[in-house]
Amino acid sequence: MGGPPAAATPQQSLPAHDMGRLLLSCPDRAGIVSAVSTFLTRAGANIVSLDQHSTQPVGGTLLQRTLFYLPGLAAARDALAAEFGATVAAEFAIDYRLTEAAHRKRVAIMASKTDHCLLDLLWRNQRGELDMSVVLVISNHPDLADRVRPFGIPFVHIPASAANRAEAEQRQLELLTGNVDLVVLARYMQILTPDFLRRLGCPLINVHHSFLPAFIGANPYQQAQQRGVKLIGATAHYVTEDLDEGPIIEQDVVRVSHTHTLPDLVRVGADVERAVLSRAVQWHCEDRIVAHGNQTIVF
Repeated sequence: MGGPPAAATPQQSLPAHDMGRLLLSCPDRAGIVSAVSTFLTRAGANIVSLDQHSTQPVGGTLLQRTLFYLPGLAAARDALAAEFGATVAAEFAIDYRLTEAAHRKRVAIMASKTDHCLLDLLWRNQRGELDMSVVLVISNHPDLADRVRPFGIPFVHIPASAANRAEAEQRQLELLTGNVDLVVLARYMQILTPDFLRRLGCPLINVHHSFLPAFIGANPYQQAQQRGVKLIGATAHYVTEDLDEGPIIEQDVVRVSHTHTLPDLVRVGADVERAVLSRAVQWHCEDRIVAHGNQTIVF
């Protein structure tokens, strides 16, 4: 099974109040870990956990996630981030972000007609398993409105197709830009243009099936059954202008056999898709992901 190290699991039960997360990436050299730790200690913080990875023993890139406790963090965060940038970050050429665990990310979900990923995210969020605030659901079809309504989340129907893509994206951007920290594509079956991605101003996470071998186009599960696939999987990744080629966050597979009918394959595929997508969204919302080129390091 994929995922961050098992040691990360107990951290999820820590109280969010006054907990900070510092994520960084920089050219690796001696003294960085010491400088970061010293800075936080002098600021009055207690380091709860520190995870790091260097891509090479010499001349690599250091990626690090530090979880710390600092009383009064909400009031001190901006000044703390600015001071870190002017001192430690400037000395070591660090790209960083400092967040508060108590500040839940505002998330919008986009879907089409398929409901399994959308409803799974809403259900997990309602149960407190995903620490985020879902601000709205956008769909290019009205079909899922009644299923979203019991969750008390606004459902916005914006018809979208190749024929009206520019108009639809403009309306979507009016709702999203500046109002959300993350957009999740929960089987949203429309291509988003590079212009949309540039103007949105926040990350997007997508999920799709991963057959071995891969099948594209219509009826992928039927194609898979006809070829007698033995593995069905799913991939969750960040969205970039290169279709389905953004940095991979999480993947998983399930073994199948000749005994699986077409409905069986569809059910198994839906199960693995929602599990993979929910983990990717959880890790993003918990600030566990540091990008490195077209890869991700998940702490």
